[in-house]
Amino acid sequence: MSARAAHALDEDLPPLLAAFTVAGAAAEIADWDDPGVDWGSFDAALLRSAWDYTERLSEFLAWVQRTATQTLLLNTQAVVQWNSDKHYLAELARQGLPIVPSAFCEPGEDPGAVLEGFLARQGLPELVVKPAVGAGSRDTRRHPRTAVAQILEHMRPLLQKRRSLLLQPYLPSVDRDGETALIYIAGSFSHAIRKGPLLPAGAQATAALFAPEEITPRIPGDDERAVAERVLAALPFPQLLYARIDLIRGEEGAPRLLELELTEPSLFFAHGPGSALSLARATLARIGAGSSR
Repeated sequence: MSARAAHALDEDLPPLLAAFTVAGAAAEIADWDDPGVDWGSFDAALLRSAWDYTERLSEFLAWVQRTATQTLLLNTQAVVQWNSDKHYLAELARQGLPIVPSAFCEPGEDPGAVLEGFLARQGLPELVVKPAVGAGSRDTRRHPRTAVAQILEHMRPLLQKRRSLLLQPYLPSVDRDGETALIYIAGSFSHAIRKGPLLPAGAQATAALFAPEEITPRIPGDDERAVAERVLAALPFPQLLYARIDLIRGEEGAPRLLELELTEPSLFFAHGPGSALSLARATLARIGAGSSR
């Protein structure tokens, strides 16, 4: 399941379709918002690149709810509802998990006061402001902490659109090490990639569906594997079909959770030999398990 604008951009789709063929199943790409699709005619709807949902969240979640009554939705409705809004980071922080320090600014709040409080708690020279419901770095910018007028100019139009915002320090390790994204399929580690820095200093937010990415294979550190598995173990969802855990290293060098991607993440099959086939087979196993109950 994709979005029209993502068909030519999602590099995971061709290898995944081929993997389903190898696994002996028929699969096709369908757009989540296409009213002509009969979702009940499919054994499962596998969420992949619905990357346009972020500014249509209520419409998307209504579709998720309807579709989950018609076919097997993967990941499940409960997972999508929880993961589509980055307020989940606050929940994970309350459980003691190491996340990138985060603060939220809600519509109706005074952005100047929220920003002042955040800067008082965080001493790093730069910060990132992003929508709490967002993907692909759209509407996301990196700012010097001293550029208060510029930051508020970024925040106010988004808040006026009733969009909650997330503020995080820009950690220097990103420019040196990038991010580590660990991919899990059916609960087992599959592969990892390095994602290069996405937010050049002084750049405007991308107007594209997602910002250009520099992706290379990476062998994660033992400490990164340990944090990723702590995060997965803390979730109230024991049956995740796929997950991507995005980590960056904090000022002290330890890995911290930047984002937890359970809804529509790129899984970078090109950097994980056999990973597309693993996902196809795991999907078919879920279909089989569902039909046997």
